[in-house]
Amino acid sequence: MRKLLNEELGRPTVEECAKLQKLPVAIILDNVRSAQNVGSFFRTADAFGIERIELCGICTTPPNRELHKTALGSELSVEWHYHPTTIECVAQLRNEGYRILAIEQIEGATMLDTFRAKSGVKYALIFGNEVYGVDQSVADVVDGAIEIPQVGIKHSLNVSVSAGVIMWELFRQLK
Repeated sequence: MRKLLNEELGRPTVEECAKLQKLPVAIILDNVRSAQNVGSFFRTADAFGIERIELCGICTTPPNRELHKTALGSELSVEWHYHPTTIECVAQLRNEGYRILAIEQIEGATMLDTFRAKSGVKYALIFGNEVYGVDQSVADVVDGAIEIPQVGIKHSLNVSVSAGVIMWELFRQLK
């Protein structure tokens, strides 16, 4: 087997990427503190054709050197917005017709392996702070929650790893 060269991958330019059809998914980052985690969200969102990222509270915004280390330029290909608070962001997206789902261990959460994305529904997925998760005040106003099933002793994944798992599953179901 031969590894493909970068030139053989058929990567679109930033301009071409902007014209591609995106998944009807917005990612909301609720006070994610690490610029490198934020950068990872951009890179994963780019890979799976996510519509946009909403950066809230203490999240680093582009341009930023630390963010760029993991985003590798995808901060230029994924639409993003900044909001002072996550609650404000949730209200705006709800007004735009999004179904708001926390990615969190919450009473009544749907396990990812049983979640079924519906065609024609716009989803806004909230990922929380690395230490505290999705803030309770935000969890109080969501339409539902998705939990990633886990069996280890920690029952915890890095927020950017969680993002990859969730975005892949929505990509798989909606593409």
